[in-house]
Amino acid sequence: MKDPTAIIDAKAVLADDVVVGPYAVIGPDIEIDSGTTIGPHSVIRGPTRIGKDNKIFQFTSIGEAPQDKKYAEEVTRLEIGDRNVIREYCTMHRGTIQDQSVTRVGSDGLFMAYTHIAHDCVIGNHVIMANGASLAGHVYLEDHVILGGFTLVHQFTKLGRHGFSAMGSVISRDVPPYVMVGGRPTKPYGINNVGLERSGFSVESIRDIRMAYKTLYKSGLKMDEAIQTLREMAQDKAVIRPLIDFLERSERGILR
Repeated sequence: MKDPTAIIDAKAVLADDVVVGPYAVIGPDIEIDSGTTIGPHSVIRGPTRIGKDNKIFQFTSIGEAPQDKKYAEEVTRLEIGDRNVIREYCTMHRGTIQDQSVTRVGSDGLFMAYTHIAHDCVIGNHVIMANGASLAGHVYLEDHVILGGFTLVHQFTKLGRHGFSAMGSVISRDVPPYVMVGGRPTKPYGINNVGLERSGFSVESIRDIRMAYKTLYKSGLKMDEAIQTLREMAQDKAVIRPLIDFLERSERGILR
């Protein structure tokens, strides 16, 4: 159902069952797959592709041009997966040619009111951003990351899978998988124990992750020494492998 007051460009491609609310504006070069709902007064610009069964609430701005002074109207895009909930006043911008020309949002995410995803961000699956959390450009969130309300993430920063930030965190260095951060200045405060339990991690796996955290943060080892120790631990503790891979790829250095 498309409300008669909605403005939908003739070049937009919407599945037959897409619901578009009153006064929504959908521009050209938009693809919206089946089961998705677009709330009243939403504005969607493209090129943008939105997958299946997304719920986009009123007053959102999706696929707008990036807030980057280098942007010169090049053709870039935004890609959104399936089953996301995108709440009021959420903003998601397209990419820039200085990166991969695309901003990517995975599936099964919850993006609460006033959250912002800037250009060239890559967002994994099952990500939660609480009210007011904001990502600068080129941020990478792996699967199951949870950002507390009004968390701010600096450009080019990466957060590993199952990471967690407390309300009001300011993150300017990479956050390894499983780690919980918070405070001002923001620093690590242990592992995301509750999130791991909710995701079905076994007691043994959580114990191994806690041991790895202590090796990285409490042992006094230098980074290369800690990584080597973790490699030895990972030989019979596979849950530690994602942590090692993340540390080896980190370019900004980690919060430590």
